[in-house]
Amino acid sequence: MLYRTIGTSDLKVSHVCLGTMTWGEQNTEEEAHQQLDYAWDHGINCMDTAEMYAVPTRAETQGLTEAYVGTWLKTRKRDDVIIFGKVSGPSPQTWIPAGRVPPQPEAITRMDPASIRGAIEGSLRRLGADYIDLVELHWPERYIGTLFGANKYVRAREQEDVVPFEVQVQALWDMQKEGKIRHWGLSNETTFGVCRFHDVARAMGAPLPVSIQNDFSLTDRTFETELAEACAPRHLDIGFLVYGALAGGTLTGKYHDGSDAKARHSVWPRFQPRYHTERTRQAADNYAAIARRHGLTPTQLALAWVYSREYVTSTIIGATTMEQLKACIDAKDVVLTDEAFEEIEQEHLRCPNPNKGTISPRFIEDLRRGI
Repeated sequence: MLYRTIGTSDLKVSHVCLGTMTWGEQNTEEEAHQQLDYAWDHGINCMDTAEMYAVPTRAETQGLTEAYVGTWLKTRKRDDVIIFGKVSGPSPQTWIPAGRVPPQPEAITRMDPASIRGAIEGSLRRLGADYIDLVELHWPERYIGTLFGANKYVRAREQEDVVPFEVQVQALWDMQKEGKIRHWGLSNETTFGVCRFHDVARAMGAPLPVSIQNDFSLTDRTFETELAEACAPRHLDIGFLVYGALAGGTLTGKYHDGSDAKARHSVWPRFQPRYHTERTRQAADNYAAIARRHGLTPTQLALAWVYSREYVTSTIIGATTMEQLKACIDAKDVVLTDEAFEEIEQEHLRCPNPNKGTISPRFIEDLRRGI
């Protein structure tokens, strides 16, 4: 296992990070603890969670993921565990604030000071912890044109009533001053957002953002252009935490051949549609063929490629079975040949970023509500 420092922080994390979003929906508390024990026994020292998990998000299960982590934390030394948490951005799912502490009246989730404080304190309560190592803003307060499968900026969708960058930074800074979070970062952000948050924080004399967590895989390589430049160590020095490295499991091939009827997108076909469009599935088939030609599984090819990227600090893996978890961790030892890299590049040029150009039902609903 390799260990890398996240941006300008003092967090040295394993280059494979354990994702948790299925715990409380597809996985029981016991299964969550089994995954955690196995991951820590194999060198992983960080996990990624969020106040809205488990997913798909429901009022009945919201917060269970963090609660499961909390019961496991009681068996470990807190300093041996690095936790990434998140504050939910604007969403029509008005039940999320009710799970926060202190309780808030039902309202659209925002990135205002009260919501940021409530989200962090709610997560701390469920985790049974005094602090969270890294808290990220789960998705922007403002409208952006690339959220969850969208691929173009439309000026008519710009919003007037958004929480200013300065207010969000101050709210996070206050949480740091109180010792409730160690560092803060961003998620599902754009180059403009990263640069703006960084500049605002620097002008205020506040702690700078240390991370960005974005979708990244063989079927969505949009990070590797302007964002990779902005986040580079010689520029803003912001660590890149990858999610979606297997495109929600599509890059394993299990959806195309129907081998896993209990898989997330089989059970909830409207969830994360960007991962299982026909274009994405066709690209996944093509990458699987490349894997076979080089004696690899599709999972090994997809993860080994992401693990090999110089701009990736840590890759978040998710699993619903122990077999899946083991396969994802073991892929860190796979070394791709120059020939495999070349074939990957040719497929990317043939069909670049097939995840993009789709818009999720949730995103459309947000637009209808004027969020």
